Amino acid sequence: VDRAKTVAEAVCTARDLIHHPGNKVTPTCLANEARSMAKKHGVFCKLLDKKDMEKEGMGGLLGVTRGSKEPPKFIILEYRGGKRKEPPIVIVGKGVTFDTGGISLKPPAGMDEMKMDMSGAAAAIGIMHVVSALKLKVNLISLIPTAENMPGGSAIKPGDILKSLSGKTIEVLNTDAEGRLILCDALTYAQRFKPKTVIDLATLTGSVLHALGHHFCGAVGNDSKLILALKKSGEFTGEKVWELPMAEEFEKAIKSSIADLKNIAGPGVGAGTITGAAFLKAFIGDHPWVHLDIAGVAWSTEDKPYIPKGASGFGVRLLLY
Repeated sequence: VDRAKTVAEAVCTARDLIHHPGNKVTPTCLANEARSMAKKHGVFCKLLDKKDMEKEGMGGLLGVTRGSKEPPKFIILEYRGGKRKEPPIVIVGKGVTFDTGGISLKPPAGMDEMKMDMSGAAAAIGIMHVVSALKLKVNLISLIPTAENMPGGSAIKPGDILKSLSGKTIEVLNTDAEGRLILCDALTYAQRFKPKTVIDLATLTGSVLHALGHHFCGAVGNDSKLILALKKSGEFTGEKVWELPMAEEFEKAIKSSIADLKNIAGPGVGAGTITGAAFLKAFIGDHPWVHLDIAGVAWSTEDKPYIPKGASGFGVRLLLY
């Protein structure tokens, strides 16, 4: 019973963060919430601000935040419950606290729901909450790049080129494909920990809804055993996972003629969820990795026996079990 209560509290922590409006949960607020959780449960927390990011060279994250008055944050949460030299599992959560689409502005209808574009970040905080509270024997790190995507006078524009933390250059063709721009820097940063595996959660594409609706999240990665384990966990927890393919053709589709990569594949290619994952794959190196596109499952449009209508907190239970 105590374990179930702890799990429920962690899921509800994630759901509460997602439910708050964008003027409440800003990158600074999200960072403060992560720090409070860390202090409560004995988790190491480090926050990088804009100056730190500039020193590091996090051009993807800094590019997305340029149009907003809200300063970006890069949240690092570290729990060491396993053996001292055991490589950690690294969770990366997309933390766009509000997404207007930037200069590539989204249609007004439904834009209010874009407060949930930090659902991956909420899950990354939630899983750290439950793992540390239960004192599980595992080494876990959550990395959360967080920013607002706004159409300000200094915002990035289609055609701009950014230099990422990895050194790879990115041609920005659509500023509404911003999640991958902040995640690429976090995935590069994750390699510093020499991880056992990396799992990222992101409300990355609308395309995943066309493929899988609101009942499955899309999984793309380079580790078939890890994807199978996530699928089995999804069957147990009700947070269902479906694998999508990765192939050389999709990786070629995001190559740019004037930079190393472009942030969207362009017209006629299709498979937006997979090409988005192909972009991320360029920043993971040789580490085992799975990308979970949770855009279709992070928000429930109907009441379910265990999830009221609204934010689902998807990912906390899935990663725990």
